[in-house]
Amino acid sequence: MSTSKEPVRLGVIGLGDFGTLHAMTVAGIGEAQLGAIVARRQASVDALRQKLPRDCAPDAFLDLDRALAESNVDAWIVASTTASHVPITKKVLEAGRTVLLEKPISGSLEEAATLEALIRPDSSNLMMGHILLFNSELCQLMEEAEQRGPISYISCVRHRPASTMEHLPGENPFHLTMVHDLYVVLALVHRAEPSRFSAQVHRHENGQIDTALGQLQWSGGMTASFTASFLTPPGMPPDGIDRMEVFGRGWAARTTPNPRPIQLYDDQARWPLALEIRAGSGGPSGMLAEQIRRFCRVVRGTQPVPMGATYQDAMQVERWIDRLIECAT
Repeated sequence: MSTSKEPVRLGVIGLGDFGTLHAMTVAGIGEAQLGAIVARRQASVDALRQKLPRDCAPDAFLDLDRALAESNVDAWIVASTTASHVPITKKVLEAGRTVLLEKPISGSLEEAATLEALIRPDSSNLMMGHILLFNSELCQLMEEAEQRGPISYISCVRHRPASTMEHLPGENPFHLTMVHDLYVVLALVHRAEPSRFSAQVHRHENGQIDTALGQLQWSGGMTASFTASFLTPPGMPPDGIDRMEVFGRGWAARTTPNPRPIQLYDDQARWPLALEIRAGSGGPSGMLAEQIRRFCRVVRGTQPVPMGATYQDAMQVERWIDRLIECAT
């Protein structure tokens, strides 16, 4: 394991869009060193190498077992497809390495539960990828809520393009998008379990769910509502829109983290910084960079996995999603 004075050696498994972003961010922050990458295709490895700094030359593998046996890294980031999350994470944990696992943990609560025997009680060997915990606006919102007192109502809205149904057939808004807001609310309520669940869905003409509505209520009366959809047309921001409102006794707060305020216009309106994530010139910044920095401290043992990003938190949210889907059907 790296000492607190040297970079944490990290490997990245999965080189899709988000895995590539992970790798570029790791390569650009001083706290970490990109030691290895694992992909299914050589073309993905070659494409990433074109984007990395010249002095960054991670070992590359097309076979996970070989990567675990031969690479000299302290921990792994799993950014592969959802269907492969549990099998890959199980192999990495069994190899004695710490994991940063992108959400969702699995498409099945039963499958996700098979990891339990490998997870430490404090989840220090598994941190869930939850970049919203490191979004500057939401961090401030959580601090304000702590200082200002009890919350009465939370409203979460998360819309994504209608084309999502074509690009990701079989996905539904509960697992793909609402899950992010459920994690944030779990942190805001300090993991308190709701006493009531309700949900509704709307289906596209092709039969796929394009809109999901969910409501949670706690024993003290606090309520949270969630709207997640695949509805935005091409003329809206390409990554959709996100909004959260929180109401307490004598106070209220609103955050709109997506898209970020900067807009660009040429032949059409563009949002060049849809989310608070930068991995280009000047070095990585934003919530993904802060998440990886926190993961490095978890690997070193200097900080715990934050609330909302433990394995236990992930399982609690997965159970919430299952209850909501059950209510909607």
